[in-house]
Amino acid sequence: MNFILTAVIVLGCIALIAALILFFCSKKFAVQEDPRVGQVTAVLPGANCGGCGFPGCSGMADALVKASDKGSLEGLNCPVGGADVMSQVADLLGMAIANSEPMVAVVRCNGSCEFRPRIATYDGLDTCAAMNACGAGETGCGFGCLGCGDCVAACQFNAIRINPETGVPEVDDEKCTSCGACVKACPRHIIELRKKGPKNRRVYVSCVNKDKGAVAMKACKAACIGCGKCLKECKFEAITIENNVSYIDFNKCRLCKKCVEVCPTKAIHAVNFPAPKPKPVASTETVATKEESVAQKATETANTTTAERKEENV
Repeated sequence: MNFILTAVIVLGCIALIAALILFFCSKKFAVQEDPRVGQVTAVLPGANCGGCGFPGCSGMADALVKASDKGSLEGLNCPVGGADVMSQVADLLGMAIANSEPMVAVVRCNGSCEFRPRIATYDGLDTCAAMNACGAGETGCGFGCLGCGDCVAACQFNAIRINPETGVPEVDDEKCTSCGACVKACPRHIIELRKKGPKNRRVYVSCVNKDKGAVAMKACKAACIGCGKCLKECKFEAITIENNVSYIDFNKCRLCKKCVEVCPTKAIHAVNFPAPKPKPVASTETVATKEESVAQKATETANTTTAERKEENV
């Protein structure tokens, strides 16, 4: 009995000492969290997508609070919440933010089945990462879309899908939050975040093939061949050619579409522009009427000239 009582007393003393140590450590090494962090976290959408560059919304909230203490929120943006959420955060922190232009994911590959036929069959793990690790994939283009849908799986907002007819991803502009998850998921880096542009209008080169023209055209009939016609046509220095492929800087592009018209392979795409108005075709009756009017005027002119000559002879 005394043995049991001694054991209980010893264990009690050990527990009491451990509690005192833990209490001391909690006070000594306590981390004081700014209450604004929790308030900002509540305002953020809670998607935890990582599109802001931080590990989740709590990391973004902490960065916003620290930036506000330095006097500027420049460079910090929540792509999912957009301008509305950032305005709420700025009001909460008593800061001002610059209006940032909305972005959208763009798939820079036009290699549909029509332009890029299959030359092999892949029988392995059905992911773009695995197929890319094995080589060029099922087509002759080692730069284009693999079509397995890694980007679709990465998107939390159901904003991207694989078109079953073309085998190429398509982005829904209305659903895309420009979080960048699809950009990170693509092993060939064919998806890019670009400005939505006025009225959702954009002009971009839908190709990333770095092979020389003849090789690129052999793999895909819609590939950029780096011919330089678009570069010569652009008056705003928005186009550059590097590694045999053209690129349009969306910060300099004025959406004139002249590069689209001169591209021989139609690799440059203009999105959400109105269809060109058809030129009016003159009807047969209108043409005949015009011809009759011209003939009548010619006859009248001839008659007037003849009458004047007769008067002069008289």
